[in-house]
Formats: sequence, C-alpha cells, structure tokens
Amino acid sequence: MQEEVKVSWVFDVISPFAYLAFPQLSRLPAHVSVGFVPVLFAGLLQHFGQLGPAEIPSKRRFTYRFVLWRARQLGLPMRMPPAHPFNPLSALRLIIAAGSDRRAAGTVLDAVFRDGRDVSDPAVIADLARLLGIADPQVAIADPAIKQRLRDNTAWASARGVFGVPIWRAHAGDRQGALLGARRIRHGARVPAASGCLSRSGHAGRGHSADRGDAQPVSAHTANGHRLGRKALRL
Repeated sequence: MQEEVKVSWVFDVISPFAYLAFPQLSRLPAHVSVGFVPVLFAGLLQHFGQLGPAEIPSKRRFTYRFVLWRARQLGLPMRMPPAHPFNPLSALRLIIAAGSDRRAAGTVLDAVFRDGRDVSDPAVIADLARLLGIADPQVAIADPAIKQRLRDNTAWASARGVFGVPIWRAHAGDRQGALLGARRIRHGARVPAASGCLSRSGHAGRGHSADRGDAQPVSAHTANGHRLGRKALRL
C-alpha cells in the first residue's frame, strides 16, 4: 500500500505558469491529495527582496514568449489578459471565498489565461462569482476574514521559503519537500519514493521551468489610480 502524500499547491493567478501547471494536477495518483493555497506573489517578492519577472524587461519578454510556446506544446489554449501584470487581489479573494478548491482555482485561471479576461475588472469578478455560486462578490472579497486568510496563506508560504509560484509542497509522514514550476508536477508521483526531494530536514530540490508577446501591455495602475507595484498591492 502506497504512503499517503499531501500536496499544498501554492499559486497566484497572476502567474501564467500556474495556468500551465494546473491541468497536470489531475494526473497525480490516487494516493496524492491536493490542497489549493492562493497567495499574493507580490508579497513573496517583497518578503525576499526580489524583483518579479515582469520588472525585468528582457525577462518579461522571454517569459511571455515561453509560456505561449509551452502552451502550444501542451495543447492548451492560451490568451494573455489585456495587461500583465495586473492586480490579482480580488481574484485571489474570490477563490478563497469560493472555498479555495480545484473548481475555484481552475475557473479563475481559465478566465485569465485561456479566455484573456481582466480579473481586476469588477464586472469580470461578478461573472466569475456567478459561476462559483457567490451571490455578492463585492461583499465576499471585502470580508475581513477572507482578506486575513490571504495574508495568512502568504505568510505561511514565505515562512517556509516559498519564493515563487506555482510551487507545490509535498508532505508524507514526517517528510516534506517542494518543487517549483509547471513541468515538475508530472514527476510528483515519484517524488516521495525515488527523487529524494522529500526530507526530514525540510530541504527541497528546486527547479524552475522558464519558458515565453512582446506587445503585452503592463497594467501600470490600479483601479484607484495608484501605480501597480509590489508596494501598491496591500493584503
């Protein structure tokens, strides 16, 4: 009998790699259970003093080209949103309000990167809320408990050394480990038994799939006119 493995999939809907990785989660074997942990990527960047990929022009161009190429390889439809990066707070809070489950995460990720919708637009959030059975999305995403859960998720992740998204942390007994990126998930069934990424010390092997629309606009401002940067995104 195989040992039960619990996976915490840490993600932000701002990441196109999360969209690429999400379908692969369904391929994990039956003994692996997945919990979905939405976090604010900007909060992780700020915690570790890092620049995001979109803040480095050459890396930004490379990233957009790579994810479009990788989506074609995987046979996934992909359309970038009107501007990227964007303010993901409402979308992340909506996922939490809907239960932080597979359906909520997939619905929002598909809206952003399959359909190219702007989830910083309240009208789009309202549409997604209807799909997820949330009657009043503005009340839901303004709920202090929902906001606090997102803060707690982000703090939990940063305290465990999570520096990027998507990342999945696997737990089997008293062992744990983490892998970063979209391509690593398909190896998840072998991690506990063979790869050595799960350790009692908590150290983990890390790898990042860096694959990339030159013309993709940057969403420079939030809805209230403030510049969209790490410091402008307040949990």
